[in-house]
Amino acid sequence: MPRISGVDVPEKKRLDIGLTYIFGIGRNNVVRVLEKAGLARERKINSLSPEETSKLQKVLDEIKVEGDLRKEVAQNISRLKSIGAYRGIRHAKGLPGRGQRTRTNARTKRGKRVTIGALKKEVLAKTEASKVEKAKKEAKK
Repeated sequence: MPRISGVDVPEKKRLDIGLTYIFGIGRNNVVRVLEKAGLARERKINSLSPEETSKLQKVLDEIKVEGDLRKEVAQNISRLKSIGAYRGIRHAKGLPGRGQRTRTNARTKRGKRVTIGALKKEVLAKTEASKVEKAKKEAKK
């Protein structure tokens, strides 16, 4: 597998598809990258010569991809959290931040369903017992 921008790109795929494995390169901007490098989109990655690979790498060095981009995104999110912005609070709570409803959907952001409220007697008894044990341990400290 050729290594481009620190990512192993699958060699049997077309250039325009294989380059999307790099974080920050999508289906839209891969066309511009290939035009700058002077490469055809239909070619397979394993057909690239070392000179063409280095030419492609030089074009990708001009764009913020992989580690630099991930770092910038993380810094933006932490900045939103630190200033107490609405979007930062939603990031911290693990909820969608762009106005989507959370009463029903939002499974990808909130995770697996957890039933709250109606518990069976056996489960309720176990949770009550564990709460009492925790309270006893804290009282001993």
